[in-house]
Amino acid sequence: MEPYRIALVEDNPVNVRSFRMKTDGIPSLRMCFIAENGKKALAELAALQHGFLPQVVFMDIEMPIMNGIEAIRIGKALYPHIHFLVLTVFDDEENIFEAIQAGASGYLLKHESSDQILQAAQNVLEFGGAPMSPGIARKTLQLLSQKDSHSKSGKSDMPDLLTEREKEVLSHLINGWDAKRISVALEISSLTIRKHIANIYQKLHVNSQAQVINLAHKNHWL
Repeated sequence: MEPYRIALVEDNPVNVRSFRMKTDGIPSLRMCFIAENGKKALAELAALQHGFLPQVVFMDIEMPIMNGIEAIRIGKALYPHIHFLVLTVFDDEENIFEAIQAGASGYLLKHESSDQILQAAQNVLEFGGAPMSPGIARKTLQLLSQKDSHSKSGKSDMPDLLTEREKEVLSHLINGWDAKRISVALEISSLTIRKHIANIYQKLHVNSQAQVINLAHKNHWL
């Protein structure tokens, strides 16, 4: 059997070394890449051919530039076949809720053993499971039992990595407007609008308005 292809997104060198020590000796796991933040992870994914993409990405949450939840939200929309497993020291309800909403397939604490990491990959790939540490599972049950108090509106915030002007332009792109129409509405030159659009595409790792609209629908930015 071919090894499971995995990746790690983690900014703490100590945690990276710990994870590598746990996984390097497992022949049924093959590391595709290690990235230090969500933006770097999306760039790594974009650079790989389909057959070399990781099947499971172990994702930290608290990272600079782009956090894990934002990376999962964008990554899951662009690569729906990839499973993102949150690997974190935090088990607070807000992070659990946001990670699951973003599309995480499971949620593990960083102290998990090598066997538990392997079992998590097997669980999600072979059985379609949703591996969770026991403490996380308890928190999740609490979230479900308190669904009303934790409910949010159907509309989600746009990514924090975008500037306020870029979010404004993005909202018009989502509605199908072209650069000329946006420039008239915002009273900004078409050249400036095109620069904003180029920045949006780069930050969201897309290359067309259709992909932007698809991403927006999946993440409820409308």
